[in-house]
Amino acid sequence: MKHLWKLAMGLALAGVISATAGAASGQQDTAAATARKLGTVKSITGKTLVLKPDSGADVNVTLLDGVRIQRVAPGQTDLKNATPMALAEVQVGDRMLVRGKPGDNDSIQALSIVVIKAADVTQKQQHERDDWQKRGTGGIVSTIDPANGTIGVAVTPTLTISVKTSKDTGFLRYAPNSIKFGDAQKGTLDQIKTGDQMRARGTRSADGKEMTAEEVISGTFRNIAGTITAIDVANNTITIKDILAKKTVVVKINSDSQMRKLAAPMAMRLAFFLKGGTAPGQGGAPAAGQPAAGGGAPPAGGAAGGSQAGGGQSARAGGGQPPDFQQMLSRIPSVTLAELQKDDAVMIVATQGGTAGSDVTAITLLGGVEPILTASPNGSSAAALFSGWNLGGTPGGDAGPQ
Repeated sequence: MKHLWKLAMGLALAGVISATAGAASGQQDTAAATARKLGTVKSITGKTLVLKPDSGADVNVTLLDGVRIQRVAPGQTDLKNATPMALAEVQVGDRMLVRGKPGDNDSIQALSIVVIKAADVTQKQQHERDDWQKRGTGGIVSTIDPANGTIGVAVTPTLTISVKTSKDTGFLRYAPNSIKFGDAQKGTLDQIKTGDQMRARGTRSADGKEMTAEEVISGTFRNIAGTITAIDVANNTITIKDILAKKTVVVKINSDSQMRKLAAPMAMRLAFFLKGGTAPGQGGAPAAGQPAAGGGAPPAGGAAGGSQAGGGQSARAGGGQPPDFQQMLSRIPSVTLAELQKDDAVMIVATQGGTAGSDVTAITLLGGVEPILTASPNGSSAAALFSGWNLGGTPGGDAGPQ
């Protein structure tokens, strides 16, 4: 959550710095330099609080008489809609921008304070997750038309969506070794390359094959598919005979790596889909959170059930909305490194690694994929199938992974 705060609330509070300075101009002020600090409230004792900045040492903040405290909503960039609040309403975990007189040891005597409540952050995060789930799509970039700002995204091996961008589209780029949404940086259309993984949020056409994007997040990651040739539990590494790169690669596993394993029936259904059959599901129900083929509204409550089949994930390849493999795969139970075995077939999304062929780190690992790799011998179709899940979870919250 702290990563998302830095991105969404840090930028918002930075945007009100000038407004805060103006709002405090009528208060007591001196010719001395004005100090400003942005961070999270760590503790509160009377009229003194400790602020933990996004970087650097903790700051002691003393509230002067007449200090003005205002509350703003996450994403707000000025004080037009700010509301007054009392010190008693400030809680540990709230985000805060402090402006005042510099004191000893980097302390601040506060003249004005702008607060974003932690509860408001949580609410906004949930809203963002829900909206990305409802209006988002993801896959592997297959084509790019810079002149028209259009990106072709392979959502499944049989369905490509045309994502239209404009001057109003917001672009983010995943950090080289992270798929945490909060670690992403502002990006541009020019940074996106064929083969990248991408998610977009916006308005879809009735047939689900086009989207006018409001936001786009993309990144370059490495797809690995093959069999395990060695497992080193002590050093948290596995060695894979990669059928995509046609060479052996050592993959590190860390605390952020997500590892799951398909049950055999689910793997068979996915393999059947790769061969051109119906997407995995039960009874022909639409994918959870997706309109039925033809563009109807999502069913109330989404698809029923919670099995490894994804509780009714179904859609015809190439027709209507794409099946939501991200939701489906997110329900698969996690496994540990100790549960993997030599000769297991796995699919992995990993960091790019160093230029000198250094080890890569697993972002996501999916086991039990023997039928899938058999259905897609070169692994390319399978990579497209799992692209949405590869990005680790819905933007709006850190992976734990999008």
